[in-house]
Amino acid sequence: MDKKQTIGTVISNKMNKTITVAVRHKIQHKKYKKIITKTNKYYAHDEANICNIGDIVKIESYRPLSKKKRWILIEKILDK
Repeated sequence: MDKKQTIGTVISNKMNKTITVAVRHKIQHKKYKKIITKTNKYYAHDEANICNIGDIVKIESYRPLSKKKRWILIEKILDK
């Protein structure tokens, strides 16, 4: 099974070793053809607690680490 990777923005780092990442996708409405921004939130494992709110990060799917956490931090792309 291939591991999915995605890029998003850190919107919360209040939990210990966990960050919340918002991933935004632009799609076109099927009928009205308007561009819509959809947002998915993922909980990701941040072992060293290095991320801050506003950072751009790359995350990868992983085995379940807790009830909601199924992603791990691969790298910080851009600091805020």
